[in-house]
Parts: sequence; structure tokens; C-alpha cells
Amino acid sequence: MHAEVDQDLCISCGTCIDVCPDVFEWNDDEKAHSVVDEIPPELEDQASEAAENCPTDAITVN
Repeated sequence: MHAEVDQDLCISCGTCIDVCPDVFEWNDDEKAHSVVDEIPPELEDQASEAAENCPTDAITVN
């Protein structure tokens, strides 16, 4: 699985980082981004939860 954060949609609310800090972190523009190329299997549920809870649907996990 991979995660992508649409930088145009991200409002820096931090929900994804709170839910899955091993996959999402802040970038230099103070927006969330994925810090892994491939989501480890043990974090797939957390990453999906982060995407589902994003208020602007900026996160795609597939």
C-alpha cells in the first residue's frame, strides 16, 4: 500500500499525524506528507483510518 497527500487539499489539521505518525509527518510547508514509500502491513489499518478521518479527503491510500 501507498499513501499520498494532496498538498492543495491539506489544511494542516494534523489528524493523520495523530492517527498514524509512523506514516505521516509535517513537511517544510507545514502540511502533512507520507514519509514511507510502502506502508508496512502492520500500519495499513492506521493509514486507512487516517485517510478516512481527513476532513478534506486529501489522503489517498491504495
